[in-house]
Amino acid sequence: MDSSLKLNAEFFQNLGIVAQDENLLRRAMRYIKRLAAEKSDPTLMTKEEFFAQVDEALEEARQGKGRRFNDVKEMTVWLNSL
Repeated sequence: MDSSLKLNAEFFQNLGIVAQDENLLRRAMRYIKRLAAEKSDPTLMTKEEFFAQVDEALEEARQGKGRRFNDVKEMTVWLNSL
């Protein structure tokens, strides 16, 4: 049997068990909604991806790359231009 078919069968078997308890069903719905939101949001990233970007930015800063601002107003103007 294809692994996705096995997963599907197992999912629906467990869903049948959860569906018999309204509290469990509500918890499962909240979690499924969060998973669906993650899937549809391309800006989300894993912790590993986030920290890799932070490390890359720190390295670029060490190399003198990046932007410098003289004051908050200058930074705000630049941010608003994005």
